[in-house]
This record gives sequence, C-alpha cells and structure tokens, in this order.
Amino acid sequence: MQVTVTGRHMGVSDPLKRYCLGKAEKLARYFDRVVSVQVILDGRDGRHSAEVIVHVDRAEPFVAVEAHDDAYAAFDLVLDKIERQLRRHKERVRNRKHPKPPPG
Repeated sequence: MQVTVTGRHMGVSDPLKRYCLGKAEKLARYFDRVVSVQVILDGRDGRHSAEVIVHVDRAEPFVAVEAHDDAYAAFDLVLDKIERQLRRHKERVRNRKHPKPPPG
C-alpha cells in the first residue's frame, strides 16, 4: 500500500507527515484491498482542511474532507469518516458474497 502526504498552500512539517503516514497505514485493517492512500492537507486563512482519497481494488475511490483549526484534528476527523466508509463497504461486499439463508 502506497501512502502520499502533500500540502496545499502550506508546508507539511516532518512530525505532521509522520503522524499522517502512521495513521493512514492502519487503514488496511478496515479493508484489505486498499491500494493507495492520498492525504492532502490544506492551510488557508488559518483554517486547516484535510482530504483523504483511498483507492481500492474493484471499487470507486473513497473520498472524505474535513476542516478544523488544527491540522492534526482535521486529519483525525477525516480519518474517522474514511474508516466508516471502508467498514460499510466491507460489510456490503461480505453480505453480497454470502447471503443470509432464508428464514424457516
């Protein structure tokens, strides 16, 4: 799995980059077909926003965006959104492959 961290309108410090890389690498726990993760941090007018794009096999990319005054908090919030999306997708795929038996 490939993880990239980029900054728009701001420089990404090494501690912030390490923080994002460490947390983004754990996304494979939620869905095992994750191919790549892009983290885009944007700092404009003192407000930080984080965008995460997760590319997976056999599905459209998952995208989430969140804004906060702190870059770390913005990343944590957007990571929660992506984790929810991946969990829901995994449940859908799992339920389609192994349907429930009919009642009775």
